[in-house]
Amino acid sequence: MDAGRQVEQWFHEYEKDITNYLVYYTGSKDVEDLVQETFLKAFQSFVRFKFESNPKTWLISIARNAAIDFYRKRSVLNNLKEKLLRQTSGKELSITEEIVIQKDESARLLETINALKNNYRDVVLLRAIADLSAEETAQVLGWTDNKVNVTFHRAVKKLNSLLKEDEQIDPSFR
Repeated sequence: MDAGRQVEQWFHEYEKDITNYLVYYTGSKDVEDLVQETFLKAFQSFVRFKFESNPKTWLISIARNAAIDFYRKRSVLNNLKEKLLRQTSGKELSITEEIVIQKDESARLLETINALKNNYRDVVLLRAIADLSAEETAQVLGWTDNKVNVTFHRAVKKLNSLLKEDEQIDPSFR
């Protein structure tokens, strides 16, 4: 199969996974350009892809690197805060209190994830958000499976600690 057809097939198969990963990674829903760049880079470097690994992990690696390049000059946390401070649209004014609470909790969780050091944040996003296995995460990050497992365990422990601190500061956070 030629590069164009293969990457197109992967686009249909993995576009939602790549988009979801980039949304969590960047803290922004506006990731279409990064998704397109990911698949363009996949097409351009298709000859280097070895069919020994999972295309999804290869594409997530490309997406991660594209996001790092794009946001190198901008802090992901500052980007997240900017998004949270924006006014809600007219459509969102009629949402229920439950949804508002869920959005607030999700925003706090995402802010806390982004407060983790980079290794912890990367492994949490890949394992918990992108739902990659330890082996797939190791491929994306260039680590061993053991390092992924240990780092993920430590990251979750740190994340829980930060969330408990947040809960003590603001009891409305559940």
